[in-house]
Amino acid sequence: MSHEIRIACVLFFATALYPAERVVIRPPDTGAALINPGMGWMFQHYDNDIRRYTLDLDPSDGVEEFPGVSSVYIRLAWSYIEPEEGRFNWPIVDSAAQRWLAQGKTVAFRFSCTESHRDQPYATPEWVRKAGAKGHNFVPGKGLVAGGAWWEPDYDDPIFLEKLDHFLAAAAARYDGNPEVAFIDVGSFGVWGEGHTGSSTRLPYSAATVRRHIDLYKKHFKKTLLAANDDFSNQGRGLETLTYARRQGLTLRDDSILVNGGAQAYHHAWVAPQFWPELPVVLECEHFGGSRDRGHWQDGSLYLKAIEEYHASYATVHWYPREFLKANRDLIDRINLRLGYRLQLAEASWPAEVAAGAEFAVGYVWRNAGVAPCLPGGYPALTLKDSKGGIAGVFVDEEFDARSLPVGPPSQPIPVSRGEKSLNQASRPLITCRLPPAHIVKRGLRRVHLDGHAHRHATDRPAPGRRRRPPALQAGSDERDRRYGATCTTKLCVAPGGLGFFEPSVTGRSGEFV
Repeated sequence: MSHEIRIACVLFFATALYPAERVVIRPPDTGAALINPGMGWMFQHYDNDIRRYTLDLDPSDGVEEFPGVSSVYIRLAWSYIEPEEGRFNWPIVDSAAQRWLAQGKTVAFRFSCTESHRDQPYATPEWVRKAGAKGHNFVPGKGLVAGGAWWEPDYDDPIFLEKLDHFLAAAAARYDGNPEVAFIDVGSFGVWGEGHTGSSTRLPYSAATVRRHIDLYKKHFKKTLLAANDDFSNQGRGLETLTYARRQGLTLRDDSILVNGGAQAYHHAWVAPQFWPELPVVLECEHFGGSRDRGHWQDGSLYLKAIEEYHASYATVHWYPREFLKANRDLIDRINLRLGYRLQLAEASWPAEVAAGAEFAVGYVWRNAGVAPCLPGGYPALTLKDSKGGIAGVFVDEEFDARSLPVGPPSQPIPVSRGEKSLNQASRPLITCRLPPAHIVKRGLRRVHLDGHAHRHATDRPAPGRRRRPPALQAGSDERDRRYGATCTTKLCVAPGGLGFFEPSVTGRSGEFV
């Protein structure tokens, strides 16, 4: 499987050769929204019920004008998926997922056990209660109410946990390890799957209950990233719950940023350093309309502030996407400059001429202008291409991992380079490559490309509802071959085309194409 890592630059060439007879380029950031693996904006598909927020769109409508959207989030009550014990309605999941996968996006899931919408009195299927599972009636906003229309299971009840265990086993058999599933929330505890009972029964549960639910998910989902809600620590359970989640390999998710305003807009950014250096943190804003109408949203800048403080990789559009875009276009553009990782090629250099079969040295300076590390990682790859676009040679710099690029404060990305002191590119040695012999690399002009591709080898797992398709390459500044590119017109240019990122192959042949 191949994933492109897009780079925020436009390439141009120096108009004259330097005394060292090297071509030097210093491309600026385009400011464009980048869609990269493991980061980006997420649309909310099903949410609270099965009528919002993208259900009103035509199946072919991906709101393509919204910049930086990489994924869609599907939150569904368990009762919709298993209305009868052992009989599953997977099409309600797969149909939603497939329409977005067909548009090149990934999906993420939450399967909830308690909801508060009038149409979902039983988010846990009613047959679970009839099988003997204990639970409590409630009314949203009032807590426990005898005869209340809504039912919440006792999250420690053995019958409930047994039935949940079987459901998660079926879900994992279908989705675990699928490369087009970005993550799955541990969503079986608390109202809306948020990890608290504040808007349902208000009953307290211990940290042991949270650990029990995390363990159930870990039992079945052994490959796909799992996410723990920050509210696992609420109602007196404390940081122990999130520390346990981190030890089990879960990432952090914080729902409903800006449900309150000002200093109460979010609460757990101080916990995020346990997660973001190694895992993609996920944020979700409060339902935009509600936050706006209560006066908490204002200009939305606190959402960007949360992204900065949590070092978030994903941000969720918790509303109708076009309305959100119209109201927040400037904010979205500013967030896109920081959300996740943003790789910038600050400088690159190579010889103006190289004899066929000779060695040549290439230098470059990379920096990450985003709030999060480039967690997919990978290594720069130099690809020699002839004037017709044919590939004549590929070289991989296995000592330069994009994941190691440090995260800097806003507008102050930290450069990391391979360069020559004489060209002010710091002291790291250049990478040395050797041109193929003359019968392979014909004498003449060469085309220069710099782009980013993270190449992975992965088992071809079924995507929801179909076989996985390889993702399409995104267009760069060269629409002809869909790469970031520019043309050098010297006699024989070393063409570090495809200056991208390659992960080692599972076979050990590092950086090969698949």
